Amino acid sequence: MKRRLRPFFLAALCAASAAALAQDAERPGLRERIRERLEQRRAEPAPAPLAHTLAHDGLQRQYLMYVPPGLDPRRPVPLVLAFHGGGGNAGLMADDARYGWVGKARREGFVVVFPNGFSRLPGGNFATWNAGACCGDARDRNIDDVGFARAVVADVRRQMAIDPARVFATGMSNGGMLSHRLACDAADLFRAVASVAGTDATPSCNPSRPISVLHIHARDDDHVLFGGGAGQGAFRDASKVTDFVSVPETIARWVKRDQCGPAAQRTFDVPGAYCEAHAACRDGVSVQLCVTETGGHSWPGADTVRRGKAPASQALDATDVIWRFFRDASR
Repeated sequence: MKRRLRPFFLAALCAASAAALAQDAERPGLRERIRERLEQRRAEPAPAPLAHTLAHDGLQRQYLMYVPPGLDPRRPVPLVLAFHGGGGNAGLMADDARYGWVGKARREGFVVVFPNGFSRLPGGNFATWNAGACCGDARDRNIDDVGFARAVVADVRRQMAIDPARVFATGMSNGGMLSHRLACDAADLFRAVASVAGTDATPSCNPSRPISVLHIHARDDDHVLFGGGAGQGAFRDASKVTDFVSVPETIARWVKRDQCGPAAQRTFDVPGAYCEAHAACRDGVSVQLCVTETGGHSWPGADTVRRGKAPASQALDATDVIWRFFRDASR
């Protein structure tokens, strides 16, 4: 079952994005970048993801799918699953002002899907993912989100020619935690995963094969603390989250799982951000970490963030970094 997103929903997304861009344009150093993005969006057609519903584990689950125009239906293309943060929904993850995945898919020629987490509300808002130790109702009800992710990929493959060697998962916060879990429990399906602001929350992890993992995190994240734990006052109900694993421990776990060399090599270094990679991993996979000094609990490179939150770091663009990582992992 599928339907186009309602016009008022698309209009609301565009209006919110334009307002956020106008605010950001007042910040010194960003005017040129914002102007370029606005001109690019005016020149490109408005994205129109399709809404799909599928039955899984006794529930009606939803996802949005964006297929760039002009794809050759006979030529298998990459597929990216992008999971929203806890308390969000698929529509937020599909907002290019916040995450940029629709535009990236259009320019690079891949299919991007935005699954919706478990929600008790009819509209699917305030949804969460069962990433193991976190979060919310999805965790408490032991929702089968790994199975749901598998079902989404299978459903997409019935509609599109997808390259099975180029299926990837990424996510923000709780969605990033689910990406880590997929690397543990569905390495047979996903070639690589990338998480932003969501550390490993799996109680146990035994991947069926080595898998490439990228983690991106801000040092000043006040929700999922870089050094471990949940930020005080960041969550209305602390029982709905967990004592988050630290970023260094998350990377150490993947270095051990993928049997990588212990030394990390700096691969990117600019004011406000750096990336490093562990080489000599089993089967040629890679474990990488990118750190921004600022940006809090947000997606680096985003034009807009939640009201009242610090602006996202502009030292790197997480969507660009993640796509390059996925592209390199499939070679």
